[in-house]
Amino acid sequence: MKPIQVNDLHKTYLQGRLSTKVLKGLSFSLDEGEFVSLVGPSGSGKTTLLHVLGGFEDYDGSVELFGKELKTYTETEKARMRAHDIGFVFQFYNLIPNLTAYENILLASVLGKHKTKDDIMAVLAMVGMEAFAHYHPGRLSGGMQQRVAIARCLINEPRIIFADEPTGNLDYKNGLAIMDLFKTLNIEHKKTILMVSHNEETTRYGTRVLHLLDGKVIKDERLAI
Repeated sequence: MKPIQVNDLHKTYLQGRLSTKVLKGLSFSLDEGEFVSLVGPSGSGKTTLLHVLGGFEDYDGSVELFGKELKTYTETEKARMRAHDIGFVFQFYNLIPNLTAYENILLASVLGKHKTKDDIMAVLAMVGMEAFAHYHPGRLSGGMQQRVAIARCLINEPRIIFADEPTGNLDYKNGLAIMDLFKTLNIEHKKTILMVSHNEETTRYGTRVLHLLDGKVIKDERLAI
């Protein structure tokens, strides 16, 4: 069973009488253990696709997650899927500023699989942040905050990680360090990753690149590992 199977996906936004088609018959599938980058110019539909896959947007066509059509999920089932089966990493970290790194991850755990203190420290160690467990985000650099955000994503052992331009708010050096971390998660920890990228250079860390243009996949490129 493929974790993601998308067929003839369409997404149109309506604003008054204005209709904007963003996804126009997009199709692809994702296998377990792949690290797939979505690339394309602004407006090609990359982030919209992630929003659809996360259950945040309605759509036309077919989207199967873990063998089940997403349209058949109830809102409760979607929420549970996001808490247990899918992890999200965002460009701007989205950490709660008045909570420590540890507490940010603890909150995600409370909403998900109720992990122990040792579990939380283990994911912080996995991203090299165990020494900063009791620091608030304001005391951490951008790269360090993104590592905490990745640890927060990992705490509930997601089957898929969705990353939306995870290096977009980082300088070159920190961006490469974050990409090294994603590659480690994919190869050593067998994490399946779907990443929106603004930078062609980051795609070399993955196993496959989907090139989007005008709401469709125009090229499906598999990379040598």
